[in-house]
Amino acid sequence: MKKKTGFTLAEILITLAIIGIVAAITLPSLLVNVNEKAWDAQKKALHARLAQAIGQMNTLGGYGTYTKGENDDETVDTSAESFILDALSKVYKINNVCGPDKLSSCGIPSKITTLDAVSEINFPTKISELNTKLINGQHFEGEDGDVADTKAAAFETVNGESIAVFYNPLCSSDSTAYHYTQNKMCVNFVYDLNGSEGPNQVGKDVGFITALYNKNSVVVAPAPYNTDYTSEVSQYSIAQGKVDASTICKTIGEDLRLPDRDELASLFVNAPPN
Repeated sequence: MKKKTGFTLAEILITLAIIGIVAAITLPSLLVNVNEKAWDAQKKALHARLAQAIGQMNTLGGYGTYTKGENDDETVDTSAESFILDALSKVYKINNVCGPDKLSSCGIPSKITTLDAVSEINFPTKISELNTKLINGQHFEGEDGDVADTKAAAFETVNGESIAVFYNPLCSSDSTAYHYTQNKMCVNFVYDLNGSEGPNQVGKDVGFITALYNKNSVVVAPAPYNTDYTSEVSQYSIAQGKVDASTICKTIGEDLRLPDRDELASLFVNAPPN
């Protein structure tokens, strides 16, 4: 006679409950990792497409009209929308274009979360809202370019991205002159990879791409990394008696590096409010 064994209903229910708890704990993190990998691939593809499109343009400056009167109601500003319609759409597939007062119609969210995932800010609607120092700092005139506080326009891509365009029609073409970011920035794109859907956070589905210099343009898409580097600075300072930024980057992560000049300019343009 062989004794038959099996599981009781209570044991099966307990096992299923344990599996459910483990799944509830692990699945969200797995989904986040999958989303982030998909976003990273989409960001690289978007950067490549925009860089190729910008490279096909002879010039980035001069589109639209921007004349500022003494009062705000006297300002004529068609710059960003004209750049999209008259220049970018000729070399880039665009589904829908939205003027300065209709950004949400192109899927642009009203608010975004900053890189540190702590602060929620209003989505910028003009150049000075990207970084007030772009307008409130020194101005540049003549051959060296200038900066205009133009309003953003937006468009949707065939891949479902929503992109706000911040356009400076007065940007300079000289990349060898003393480098002031204000007059070198021609176009700044702030994108949301999935429109107004969440999480609407910088570094995840929200990011930026910047085109510098009127002619022979350079298109960069820095991916900032948010971390508290205080401990790394302290450890390195004690060990070496000095602080080397590139070494600190490698201490935090092997794949991290310092931005080059143009990437740093893009980071300045898109600096969060203090």
